[in-house]
Amino acid sequence: MIQSLKNQQFLKVYAEGRSKADACIVLYCLENGGDVNRLGITVSKKIGNSVVRSRVKRIIKEAYRLNQRQFQEGYDFVIIARKPSKDKKSTDMERSLLRLAGKQRVLRNGNA
Repeated sequence: MIQSLKNQQFLKVYAEGRSKADACIVLYCLENGGDVNRLGITVSKKIGNSVVRSRVKRIIKEAYRLNQRQFQEGYDFVIIARKPSKDKKSTDMERSLLRLAGKQRVLRNGNA
């Protein structure tokens, strides 16, 4: 099960975490001192109506779920969707997430 971030945790990740970005998403990472990862997803109203935003959130969450074993434990992640993400397929989002996680060095065994 994927643990969600609370509002205060979002703010802490934004303030203290490090970020990497590409055309589709921005990935913020911050060590949480625990043994589980927590995930927060932000999709602005600029992306589209609620149906589109929900679809983007589902795709991002599924991309993380399918690859969560590749991530090191003990991190808080905040993923911010950018406008081009509304037209992307799930495989593109998954590739984007893994590429950014590799740049952040939060994948196990240096997977990129």
